[in-house]
Amino acid sequence: MSIKKLFDLNGQTALVTGGSRGLGLQIAEALGEQGARLVLAARKQVELDEAVVHLNKLGYSAVAFATDMSDPAQIHGLVDKALAHLGHVDILINNAGATWGAPAEDHPLEAWDKVMNLNVRGIFLLSQEIAKRSMIPRKYGRIVNVASIAGLKGNAPGTMQTIAYNTSKGAVVNFTRALAGEWGRYNITVNAICPGFFPSKMTKGVLAQFGEDKLAAHAPLQRIGGAEDLKGAALLFSSAAGQHITGQALAVDGGVTAV
Repeated sequence: MSIKKLFDLNGQTALVTGGSRGLGLQIAEALGEQGARLVLAARKQVELDEAVVHLNKLGYSAVAFATDMSDPAQIHGLVDKALAHLGHVDILINNAGATWGAPAEDHPLEAWDKVMNLNVRGIFLLSQEIAKRSMIPRKYGRIVNVASIAGLKGNAPGTMQTIAYNTSKGAVVNFTRALAGEWGRYNITVNAICPGFFPSKMTKGVLAQFGEDKLAAHAPLQRIGGAEDLKGAALLFSSAAGQHITGQALAVDGGVTAV
C-alpha cells in the first residue's frame, strides 16, 4: 500500500468530542482533509455551529450535536445521533476536557468531581458505547484519547496548581493502555496524544500569567504548540498508517518531557 493510501480516510467516519474549537477542531480539520465524515460534540451549540460552517467551507463533511460529556444520558443520546448520521463510527477522538486551578490542600471537592467526571468517566462511557454499538461488531476501530503531559509528570513549584487535572490525565494515559490490551482482539487500536502547552480557551489564564516566551523557554524546540502541531499524530493514530500501534502515549510538547 502506498504511503498516501495509508493515511487516506475516504469512506471513514469520525466522532470528535470537544470539537468546536482548539485542539479538537484542529484534529477535526486533519481528519476531514483526509476524507473522513465528521460528527462534532461539545457543550455549546453556537460554537459547534461555527465550527461546522468552518469545516464545510473547507469542503469537509461535518455535523454537530451539543452534548455535556459529564452526563451519561447525554452521552447515550450523542451515540444515538452519531450512529444515525454516520451509520457507524470508525474513529473516536476523546478530546473534551476541563481543568481547575487551586492548591491541593484547598481544592474543592465539587471541582475535583467535575474534572474527573468529564476527563475520565466521560471518555470511559463514550468509548464503551461506541465500542459495543459499532467498533466491536464491525471488528474495527481507532480510539485516540487526548491526554496531556500533565498526566506524565507533576507541576514545578511556583507554576500551575492543577492536582485534579494532572490526576485525571494520568488516568487517561493508563486507561489507554488498559483498553488497548482488552480490545486489541477486536482490531481496535487505542492510543493517547499528550500535548504540551497549546494556546486555547482552557490555557489562556496560564498564558496571561507566564507569557509565551517563558513557556517556550522550557521546551528544547523553544516554542509552544501551534495550530498544525497535533494533526500529524492524530492522523497517524486514526489511519491505516497506525494499524500496528496501540497502547501508546505520545507527547507532542516540543521536547519538554524529554529533558
